[in-house]
Amino acid sequence: MRKKRSVNKCCFVAIVAILTSFLLCACGGPRLPLEKIRTSLKGVPTYSIVLDDMKEEGNLFKTHYHKYSIITENKVTKTDWLEVPENYFKQNVSFLGMTIWVKKDGKESKGIGPPGYEYVGDTRYGQWNTNSSGQSFWAFYGQYHFISAMLGHGPIFRNHYTNYTRSRTQNQPYYGPNKEYGTNGSLTKKQKPNFYSRRTTKMRAKQSSFSDRVNQRVGRTRTSARGRSGTWGK
Repeated sequence: MRKKRSVNKCCFVAIVAILTSFLLCACGGPRLPLEKIRTSLKGVPTYSIVLDDMKEEGNLFKTHYHKYSIITENKVTKTDWLEVPENYFKQNVSFLGMTIWVKKDGKESKGIGPPGYEYVGDTRYGQWNTNSSGQSFWAFYGQYHFISAMLGHGPIFRNHYTNYTRSRTQNQPYYGPNKEYGTNGSLTKKQKPNFYSRRTTKMRAKQSSFSDRVNQRVGRTRTSARGRSGTWGK
């Protein structure tokens, strides 16, 4: 009787968990950290959010995390690790180090591009200059040098900015003139060594685990073969 009650209790707990899961899906699930950040900055007219770092933990059951940098008009603020759903993690897996959300003069948009590009062309933050070769490039004012520093690159030429604005109009990510930004970008690899170190360590551990499993199976097969051979020889 006690065993039957125990089984019924386990079934009840499982049903409650499933119903809770369905309710969360029906209601859209828990709010994303990005949405919470946007709510906390509701009164701020201009800011942008950069995907500063990301990681995946666990083996069988994985947990996914993001870190964000929030650029306002006078500083950059970094968040702690924030848990995100797996599907959202995968949606943004190519955008490491890039701006993923922009609010400009009260208008919000999903503008995916190199950090700082969203402020180019606005004379409140800088101006267009011309170099000795006659090329037009953007120069941030001194008080906004921290924005240009996030780019970690040379000047933004006008044709680069034109390509960026075209990509935004088409709702396409812009990875820079030579695709140097984003998770696979050459510049990002220099700026985010911790991310790539973690990823390399995880890949090696996975490969080592796979090799161990293969060796164990081969070992069991050889042992089994020797056992059969010994039996046949008797």
